[in-house]
Amino acid sequence: MKNNIKKLRSQFSRYNIDGYIIPKNDEFFSEYSNKDRLKFISNFSGSAGYAIILKKKNYLFIDSRYTIQAKLESGNNFIILNYEKIINCKIFKNLTIGIDPTLFTSEQLKKIFSNNKIKSIKINLVDNIKKFKASIKKPFYSLKTDVVGEDHKNKIKKMIKFLKKNNLDHILITSPENVAWVLNIRGFDNPNSPIPNSNLLISKNNKKYIISEKTKLITLKKEKKINQNEIIDFKDAYSFLNKLKGKRILIDKETCSIYYENLLKKKFRIIKKSDPIYFLKSIKNKTEINNMINSHLIDGVALTKFIYWIKKVNKKRITEVDAQNKLEKFRRKNKNYLFPSFPTIAGSGKNAAIVHYRAKKKDAKTINKKDIFLCDSGGQYKYGTTDVTRTICFSKQSSQIKKIFTYVLKGHIAVVNTNLKKDYFGKKIDKNARKFLNENGLDYGHGTGHGVGHFLNVHEGPQSISKSNSIKLKEGMILSNEPGFYKPNSFGIRIENLIFIKKKGKKLFFENLTLAPIEKELIDYKSLSKFEKNYLFRYHLEVYSKISPYLNKKEKKWLAEFIQ
Repeated sequence: MKNNIKKLRSQFSRYNIDGYIIPKNDEFFSEYSNKDRLKFISNFSGSAGYAIILKKKNYLFIDSRYTIQAKLESGNNFIILNYEKIINCKIFKNLTIGIDPTLFTSEQLKKIFSNNKIKSIKINLVDNIKKFKASIKKPFYSLKTDVVGEDHKNKIKKMIKFLKKNNLDHILITSPENVAWVLNIRGFDNPNSPIPNSNLLISKNNKKYIISEKTKLITLKKEKKINQNEIIDFKDAYSFLNKLKGKRILIDKETCSIYYENLLKKKFRIIKKSDPIYFLKSIKNKTEINNMINSHLIDGVALTKFIYWIKKVNKKRITEVDAQNKLEKFRRKNKNYLFPSFPTIAGSGKNAAIVHYRAKKKDAKTINKKDIFLCDSGGQYKYGTTDVTRTICFSKQSSQIKKIFTYVLKGHIAVVNTNLKKDYFGKKIDKNARKFLNENGLDYGHGTGHGVGHFLNVHEGPQSISKSNSIKLKEGMILSNEPGFYKPNSFGIRIENLIFIKKKGKKLFFENLTLAPIEKELIDYKSLSKFEKNYLFRYHLEVYSKISPYLNKKEKKWLAEFIQ
């Protein structure tokens, strides 16, 4: 790591800068990327952060989820600070800080570095010293209507209607997940999500242009989803956008880079908002919901088999990596499973207190049967995305751990039973999730729930259950429900199901997608109300009725005893 930093600094004089910022995201602003420049320079493997390398000091800015992890991975070479400290930070006052303009939006810079001298450098300084693997050359592919539920032509019509209504000539869709949704396509450009790295321009005169590597568009051309004259190679994107006619263009404030924005503002009046596709995509149609239900059924079978194996069958001393590999094997037994929807979090004992812990083979902890074990994992199936966390025990635990687990469980139950007529904003529901922990002076440093994509990104907006989210929740939205608690250097607890908003008559309510048993040996039943006990019984009865046909005799018997 030190050598990498030294090589980076050696370029400062050439570009006349005092420092350089390395974000987590790539030029497509994806959460997970094959180009992890931040990890390369800092060794930090979390999903969000900024490294700022100065001539003599290094800073790593992270959010509260990663406080422990960042210290462990990067603490010897970086001064680690919370995101809040970066806003107009005086450390960088009067310094000229270099950036790659393809990796930042103007909103990012305005929010974080508005009082600093920022210098755009066309060549990425990390790429000058590190050759990342080229993206997979496999072509993008189309999804059939029985998977997505709506033809891509209809989605494009919606976008054109939006453009005309808002007096816009064009929209530049820079988020690959949104391109995927509009065109009903998927790709191989991301380790955990089937997104196709591409941009899409839609014009009010019914024209569309996809900006991507030409080799990845072969299948779409054969299917006549796109024509030759609608294809723009990345190397030609600058000249194409420079020749574009019109007056008003909408760009996505979350993913349109300064590079693109500076080019477009020479010719257009720029309307800078959230891409409307985020909201359209967040409301799943009946086909998407049914496919997510089916994905969670087969995922629940794999996870239930794993829980039975690790609690009742396995007698060997295994590591966290052994456990996550075993879970992966259970998932792979289903022909519709593709790959993990994010890197599995498998933490035993004190490692479970690291919210986004990543077990590594060389230093993975052996699972101690006296500790509790937290496993947060998910899968990408051919027609859906899953994300589930279970906290498991192998021996009798202290009354303190059982009480805290029960506070978390009570919050989890409170979320799924939310009265959506009364509490229809994520920030209101978040309070209910924390209520029982807060009453006992406890809390957790992450949101209670995030939006989830349909065979797309496991984390997607705009909806979430968090302290600040004020997006009104609608029928068809999918969210996670994952309160937790983490005691540093001791233990971690999290219970996570995915839930979706269903409508019956005029009533909106949450319904569980996730089907897997919740650890009953960690529950302090005296602390549960009658309503909570009944909910838990009904939930486990549903798990048994749907999962048991796919279990062997011993697994079925164990699960039947578990729900009693």
